[in-house]
Amino acid sequence: MSKFVVDADWLHWHQSPSVPTFKVPEGAVDAHCHVFGPGDEFPFAPQRKYTPCDASKDQLWALRDYLGFSRNVIVQATCHGADNRALVDALNHSNGLARGVATVTQDITSEELQALHDAGVRGVRFNFVKRLVDALPFDSLSTIAEKIKPFGWHIVIYFEAQELPELYDFFTALPTTVVVDHMGRPDVAKPVDGPEFALFLKLLEENENFWSKVSCPERISQVGPSGGYADVVPFARTVVERFPERVLWGTDWPHPNMKSHMPDDGHLVDMIPKIAPTEELQRKLLIDNPMRLYWAD
Repeated sequence: MSKFVVDADWLHWHQSPSVPTFKVPEGAVDAHCHVFGPGDEFPFAPQRKYTPCDASKDQLWALRDYLGFSRNVIVQATCHGADNRALVDALNHSNGLARGVATVTQDITSEELQALHDAGVRGVRFNFVKRLVDALPFDSLSTIAEKIKPFGWHIVIYFEAQELPELYDFFTALPTTVVVDHMGRPDVAKPVDGPEFALFLKLLEENENFWSKVSCPERISQVGPSGGYADVVPFARTVVERFPERVLWGTDWPHPNMKSHMPDDGHLVDMIPKIAPTEELQRKLLIDNPMRLYWAD
């Protein structure tokens, strides 16, 4: 029996997702997903804010094949803290078909960074979502940013739209390529041409080192799956059409901390042609951009 008890309100990932109607192009990359444990083999962090169900590398590979994808980018989940062993294990068993985004602390050595690089890590993640992490010391993040720069890694940042004004100057001072998770989680009840989302578009427009993931409609939508997450489409499509060379897409499997519902991963894939309506945009979103960022070397 596992020594980890799943949170009482934890929603298990979808056990029988639909077959997508949209057939992704050959070579497509799921550029945002996670592995959890298994907890008996790769324990969850003592300081974690949640305890998930297991979601193993083999289950991730099975979903990848089922949905028609070829590769994965695995992002270190906050439940594992800065212990990247589950991530590295998945990368080492991926036959070169996965890359990683790690979580590290400021005291990490060049030798430790090199070992992560050799395993396939190509970035680090900074989480600014206040309910998921304790206050982040900006000095230590700046130290990390300088340490990873020689490796050509990028920084992934996760924040919510209302937090962008106070973080804007820190973000734009980062010395690497920066990838924003989930469009900075816009409030889709507000207009797509309103001032809040305009600040996010300004961030991308004025800083060519910034990219965005146009993922996670299930987290952002107010109309939910019954409404086809339609309220997210104008936001994601705006980003894809304005910045086609700097967008990524991912499932976010196994969808940590979802409370309202557990999305059908097949339905999420069927969102892709709504936000990237041409074959050229789809190819950039799913193949060209992630391959350039993660498999260039």
